[in-house]
Amino acid sequence: MEMSQSRSHGKLYIVGIGPGGNGHLTKKAESALLESEYIIGNGTYLDQIALIIKDQKIIRSGMGGEVERARKAVELGKSHIVSIISGGDANVYGMAGLVLEVARKTEEIEIEVIPGVTAITAAASLLGAPLVNDFAVISLSDLLTPIEMIKRRLNSAAEADFVIAIYNPKSRNRKENFAKAIEIIRKYRNENTPAGIVKSATRPDETVLATTLGRIMEYNDMIDMSTIVLIGNSESKLWKNRIITPRGYQRKYEY
Repeated sequence: MEMSQSRSHGKLYIVGIGPGGNGHLTKKAESALLESEYIIGNGTYLDQIALIIKDQKIIRSGMGGEVERARKAVELGKSHIVSIISGGDANVYGMAGLVLEVARKTEEIEIEVIPGVTAITAAASLLGAPLVNDFAVISLSDLLTPIEMIKRRLNSAAEADFVIAIYNPKSRNRKENFAKAIEIIRKYRNENTPAGIVKSATRPDETVLATTLGRIMEYNDMIDMSTIVLIGNSESKLWKNRIITPRGYQRKYEY
């Protein structure tokens, strides 16, 4: 993107830093972080890239500070090189949308969105091949999305036989949505449908479990905001501690 002579020489990167382990941080993301004068982010995500950060100025905030972070990033990005970070990918329940909404209300600045490995693809890799066919990703957080809309989306995805990936299944103050979600999905899937639970994917306390839809509530206590839950479709299969969702080759070829 060319910058006009009247514009400053700042730049704002919106950086997906991956699911947690630095081995899943892309080279492009690392280059943007090292180029930046300022790095802005949630404290948890800043801690994940602590080994990458060198002499950059750090602006740290907690959950709920997203709007203020976005405003600060846009303001600084007019005259400085700035990275605002998101866990996973900045487009998947990340900061990209909010930052761009804030940026379009102010004078134009140079912005680049840098993709990252998502929590869902990290979780899927640990479970084998659950996402090889069409899938839907649904967050159960009703902080920004009304619960009735979440229920409609769950019903539609389950009825259409999508593999379903669930983000934000439970929090300290929101414990019932996950049970409601499983109840909805069970209207359309049998009890033997493969289900996977991945907690803290790529991090030191990583936990991976493959089970069935009929038994998943037995593991309810281990599920929290750091967990991704995957529910297979009508063709998904369990194999050892893995889930395989056929792509469709079995209908065309022998192997």
